Amino acid sequence: MIIDGDEIECITFDLDDTLWLCAPVIMNAEFQFYTWLGENYPRITESLNANDLVWHRRNFFADYPDMTHDFSWLRRRWLESLAREYDYPEDALLTEEGFQVFLAARNDVQLFSGADDILRRASERYTCGTITNGNADVTRIGIDHYFDFSITAADAGASKPSPIIFRAAVEAAGVPAEKILHIGDDADRDIRGAARAGMKTLWINPQGNAWKGEDGPNAELRIISELADILTH
Repeated sequence: MIIDGDEIECITFDLDDTLWLCAPVIMNAEFQFYTWLGENYPRITESLNANDLVWHRRNFFADYPDMTHDFSWLRRRWLESLAREYDYPEDALLTEEGFQVFLAARNDVQLFSGADDILRRASERYTCGTITNGNADVTRIGIDHYFDFSITAADAGASKPSPIIFRAAVEAAGVPAEKILHIGDDADRDIRGAARAGMKTLWINPQGNAWKGEDGPNAELRIISELADILTH
């Protein structure tokens, strides 16, 4: 650990796979959505099994490379396309209600052990924010009281590691970039992206993978709960 907590005025957190494990959340959200779809729009599930539906969605998303920063926009447009493809009214509840079914489950997360305490400690000492490429919602999750601001790729118009989203966070924080510590699990999107924006970086690396290339993180931890070591100094 080579970060002096006294040199930091703001901490920004990535969300998925930094504060909770993302894959099982998304799997459950897709399951809940597919179940709802079968109950309300059976022509779709009679034609596509759950795996087919995932590939259908991915192929649709691939047609909109300029919108990869906004998963909510993509998913709503995909639901509209499903309605048309399977001869349901385009104004059907499939689009908005179906989206909300997915979104509710997508935000039903289990914080990593100790993460809630870390967020509480951090928020008591620093300005805190989130920077995420996804559509996790800290208000829905119930942890928004720990954060002074939340920056999403959809709102910024660009995804990590673009400097655009990190500049938006610096502006929201109201402190120089070098006074911000960004914490995340993705070596490129989080660590290299934040470093290029002038921030200090802390890599959450649960597998203990070796850093590839130069310009590594300022610090590295296996799990978020280990952050307590710098919050107590």
